[in-house]
Amino acid sequence: MPDAVDSTDPYAVREELPDPETFLALREAAGMPPRSLEGVERGLPNSLYGVIAVHEPTDETVGMGRIVGDGGTVFQITDMAVHPDHQRQGIGTRIVDALESYLEETAPPNAYVNLMADVDGFYERFGYEETRPESKGMFRRTD
Repeated sequence: MPDAVDSTDPYAVREELPDPETFLALREAAGMPPRSLEGVERGLPNSLYGVIAVHEPTDETVGMGRIVGDGGTVFQITDMAVHPDHQRQGIGTRIVDALESYLEETAPPNAYVNLMADVDGFYERFGYEETRPESKGMFRRTD
């Protein structure tokens, strides 16, 4: 859900996905593992929902987050990134708030919402818990 207009706030959260080049640049700036342009071009259109944060004075996309999944039983928050030059402005919180609003409006009861956190203490305030010892997060990368 987009923000209400605040003339003193230089940032706006918009319900849209970044273009592939911006997606890759934000991931790199935030120190996240790289993705291929081919993969991003295929994957972004398959997102269930996404938001970007825009620094309105420069019209620069400085943050993003999206939800992927099957739209019914499993939802994953992914690709959360805020450019380091714009961190500590509450942008990440606003992005997660928008993603959470989508989930509240869309996800049916007992849906599984997951994420892979790369920072401690951020997602917990939104009700996320570590899964261990019941389960553990795992991953692998393709060649």
